[in-house]
Amino acid sequence: MVLTKDELIGSLKDEVRILLHLASKVDPQRLDYRPAPKQRNTLELLQYMTIVGPIHLRTIASGVFSMEAWRDIWRDEQKAANARGFEETTQEIARLSELFAEVIGALSDDDLRAPVEMFGRKASRGLWIVRLVLGHYTAYRMQVFLYLKASGREELNTMNLWVGMDASY
Repeated sequence: MVLTKDELIGSLKDEVRILLHLASKVDPQRLDYRPAPKQRNTLELLQYMTIVGPIHLRTIASGVFSMEAWRDIWRDEQKAANARGFEETTQEIARLSELFAEVIGALSDDDLRAPVEMFGRKASRGLWIVRLVLGHYTAYRMQVFLYLKASGREELNTMNLWVGMDASY
């Protein structure tokens, strides 16, 4: 694997840190902002971020994928996420760092190289983690950033999105 296990865990923890930074910029009065009627609103997007990584990561770690079981888990986790308010949601996001370290930390290098079939395709566990977990957090934090900008947070810039801090200039 190109990344070490510690680098992968660190990258995921950094995604959580940046996502929490962006969540701290949400105006509670704008949690219902959605760019189009069929898109998630800001709270729903953050709630989604609490489940997408854990569901994918646990499935990848198990090495066993069944679309039916995956849908059942998704439905149950989505129901739990939808019941959380903003504060509970950000607390769940904060807990992701520990989950990532625990689950990935328990995998050996051989485990990370072992092939797993998901969605009709085979790839190593490590590649699936990069594609489905790291990739989702990078993409969806961009969406959170764009929601913030579109809902009035014009002062936010690339430092907020990519570094997870306010610009000092």
